[in-house]
Amino acid sequence: MEDVARFFSGKPKAVLVIDFGGQYAHLIARRIRELEALSVLVSGYMGLDHVVREASKYDVHGIVLSGGPGSVWEESHDDIAKWAVGQGIPVLGICYGHQLLGKVLGGKVSRAPRGEFGPTLVKVLDEDEILKGHGKEFTAWMSHNDAVIEPPPGAKVLAVSDGSPVAAMKVGYAVYGVQWHPEVVHTQHGLRLLRNWLELTGLPGSWRPGELIEELVNYVKREVGNGIAVAAVSGGVDSTVAAVIAKKALGGRLIPIFIDHGLHPEGEVERALEVLYKSGLEPVVVDASEEFLESLKGVSDPEEKRRIIGRVYAEVLVREARRRGAKYLVQGTIYPDVIESGARPGSDVIKTHHNVGGLPRDIGLRIVEPLKWFYKDEVRKIARALGLPEELEIKQPVPGPGLAVRIEGEVTREKLRIVSKADAIVRSIIEGRGLHESLWQYFAILTRSKATGVKGDRRAYGYVVVVRVVESRDAMTARPAKLPWDVLEEIAVRITSEIPEVVRVVYDITPKPPATIEWE
Repeated sequence: MEDVARFFSGKPKAVLVIDFGGQYAHLIARRIRELEALSVLVSGYMGLDHVVREASKYDVHGIVLSGGPGSVWEESHDDIAKWAVGQGIPVLGICYGHQLLGKVLGGKVSRAPRGEFGPTLVKVLDEDEILKGHGKEFTAWMSHNDAVIEPPPGAKVLAVSDGSPVAAMKVGYAVYGVQWHPEVVHTQHGLRLLRNWLELTGLPGSWRPGELIEELVNYVKREVGNGIAVAAVSGGVDSTVAAVIAKKALGGRLIPIFIDHGLHPEGEVERALEVLYKSGLEPVVVDASEEFLESLKGVSDPEEKRRIIGRVYAEVLVREARRRGAKYLVQGTIYPDVIESGARPGSDVIKTHHNVGGLPRDIGLRIVEPLKWFYKDEVRKIARALGLPEELEIKQPVPGPGLAVRIEGEVTREKLRIVSKADAIVRSIIEGRGLHESLWQYFAILTRSKATGVKGDRRAYGYVVVVRVVESRDAMTARPAKLPWDVLEEIAVRITSEIPEVVRVVYDITPKPPATIEWE
């Protein structure tokens, strides 16, 4: 898999986040980016040689050893930890990474006096540099059974908790370990801790995505050369930004293509095309709705639906590209897409994205992804710097497979009509109340469940619709929005009144994780 260094002509200044498989490793990288420092995830599972090779591509100013599901006594990452400490630059060990530092530097690591999971009280003994602003005690998010029981020789114990005799420590020059997860929003002062540590690297303020347009344009030029490229555009911020960057690089050799798969929310095609034209793109519109619906007949499994949509999408794109002599495909893939499709070493496939895992390997086009290493809010900053329409920046994301992943089970014309109408009602009410600007996504899902209801004084047996409304900053995590009761009531009344087939509306209050934002 290509790395972010390929986007730059020189070695970019960066913090390496060594990924030991922890569920929050990507969040560490995300939080560091948020503090305007470039962070790069590097797999610890691929060994020291891989880590050193990746590090050589950057001007590394700091190293983070992430959390992980294993025990320091079962894993073999000692050499990576020793290498990190030997670089003479700031190091931060988090959870498993903290224990790893304790082990390789001569401390004692064993089963904790008590396991700590969730909110945990931490008492500060010494603020030093990284705990400035934390006060005498605070609540942190813990998730561990092992702990550093005795600090390494010469180490300073900075904080303790009931289950962690060495909850935070400093060893030598700017080598720190913390047992808790500062990257998680549930940890008080978590971002402050990361900022304090980053100050030691000298990097805060050095990473501003909005100032990287020239680098991204040059990247596309290098990738495509004198060739012709098609760009798959949906009207969303990711694909539009990627296409605009590609157009700056290629001019008339970039052909934007908008595929109408017949699975778009109500009015989405018209909205998307309007935004694309305002962005200076004149897409070729391909109506392939019959092709997609036919291919989805009898298919209920959500992953299979995504794979089929990805395959048909690719087939249509390739067909259009060949008609125009194009050999390159520009896509708006962003980093969360890569992570959730299992492209990160050691990660699980959460869901296949039609522009990542859903594409066949033998597509016949060379794929160019200028945004592959950016998070959603970073892409929005690039959109702002490009001067693209404001509605593009605040527009809620629509999944590539459209309403197909908002219908449980088989996709049929009747179900598309029902979920499209329900989704339109949700959008009209939320946007009519002016609530949309603070929300990440808001939509309806048609479940395969049916329930008994009463309509017109008669028994009715119809569908159950789920309403999903979430707040998020980058789609890596999300929490359900606490909508006013009268808003939820209006949504339920209108859906059940205006859609005869629906008798019940429920509200999804599950955060991500454990759920994903989309239903399927």
